[in-house]
Amino acid sequence: MARILTGVALMAFLVSAGTVQALETRVDVRVRTKDAKFLGTSMGGALITIRNTDTGELLATGVTAGTTGNTATIMVNPHVRGGVLSDAQSARFRAVLDIDVPTRIEVRAAGPLSQRQGMGEASVTQWLIPGRHVTGGDGLVLELPGFAVDVLDPPANHTVTLADGLATVTVRASVMMMCGCPVSPGGLWNADGYEIRAMVRRDGSAAEEVPLHFAGESSLVMGELTVRQPGVYEVTVYAFDPANGNTGLDWTTFIAQ
Repeated sequence: MARILTGVALMAFLVSAGTVQALETRVDVRVRTKDAKFLGTSMGGALITIRNTDTGELLATGVTAGTTGNTATIMVNPHVRGGVLSDAQSARFRAVLDIDVPTRIEVRAAGPLSQRQGMGEASVTQWLIPGRHVTGGDGLVLELPGFAVDVLDPPANHTVTLADGLATVTVRASVMMMCGCPVSPGGLWNADGYEIRAMVRRDGSAAEEVPLHFAGESSLVMGELTVRQPGVYEVTVYAFDPANGNTGLDWTTFIAQ
């Protein structure tokens, strides 16, 4: 009577016969932004690439989609070992790989895709066993550091005319966590603990630094530069959290004449 081989017995038979079959192996990839929530659809998601580290072969690519997750679960409630931070709606990318041998993969995340001037990258390597899905808990989680900083004014290559050797230039920028979560004084992401400034260079040389202040709206900061000399100015707006080193920036240029 023929026997039905299952599990390890089937794998051993296939190996001995030289006809190992690839097994579907699922990997859930989530990107959690540093000191914040998951990177999802609202910020364009994160581009995920999965490669075989030995051969460089691209095994899967896609974009995380879904929500940023539950604020209380992620940011307020205490975390315990084995606790799950994501829910069914939390952003993820699910890769379905067909592998026939244990495979070491590199998983790389780049985002947020809606703020390409502030995109960061994170990567991790790990082994996959054929048929052993990496979907339990939060799946495979990468941490993406940074702030999403977007300079709104002045626009690049803007021309400023000096009147009696003087001009005032308003600098405005949006500053958010990489997940799109709002930054504001006294808020959950408390801007009072962040350093947000504009570094100014004229014709390639350092000129000054100007602190930027909140403009009465979440994530919106502004300040004023006093320009006294003609030249090409580069303005770099940065946000820095001294508590954990989180950093993000954007820049623009203007011409004074």
